[in-house]
Amino acid sequence: MDLKGFDHPDRYSADGTLPAGARSVKVMIAGGFGTGKTTMVRSVSDIKPLTTEETLTQASADVDNLIGVADKQETTVSLDFGKIGINDQLVLYLFGTPGQERFWFLWNGLFKGALGAVVLVDTRRLASSFRAIEEMERQNVPFVIALNVFPDSKDHPVEEIRDALDISPHTPIVACDARDRASSRDVLIALIRHLKERSAVALESR
Repeated sequence: MDLKGFDHPDRYSADGTLPAGARSVKVMIAGGFGTGKTTMVRSVSDIKPLTTEETLTQASADVDNLIGVADKQETTVSLDFGKIGINDQLVLYLFGTPGQERFWFLWNGLFKGALGAVVLVDTRRLASSFRAIEEMERQNVPFVIALNVFPDSKDHPVEEIRDALDISPHTPIVACDARDRASSRDVLIALIRHLKERSAVALESR
């Protein structure tokens, strides 16, 4: 896969549009509450990302599950949006989903037209990402699992994580630091490779 030009946002035209012949792809950044979705979009986007974060207040304490994320001060209430060029022919439009259960009703609309997804997982709170995985499988959206490494995360064997999440052996699992552009970029590369491999298998089976 030619990834030349990944780190050069100046591939876009002066008005921010795609160059002639370029293809755009919609990618979801999903996961549970506080798994790092907004952080990943911010770290990897070539443009200033659109975010819809609001301050968590005491009024939400009885609504949002803050176990494991007690220090979290803001939350996405609609979506996050960014974009990144893979090369001169491919641009990914990134849509980050809200993680709290009270905003899940927005997911159906966000997933329309998505070619693939990244599901961010906090290994300290695996259950927080179950719903996102179920949604990928229900809507038949190919995805990769990105284990966002937090300072106090324990190192678990990949197969233990796979078993705990009950996902297919063909679904890639990669570790990442959502704060780091290069690390987040590598997750997106893993997703594109996964999509290409699935496409090749589908063609061979015809």
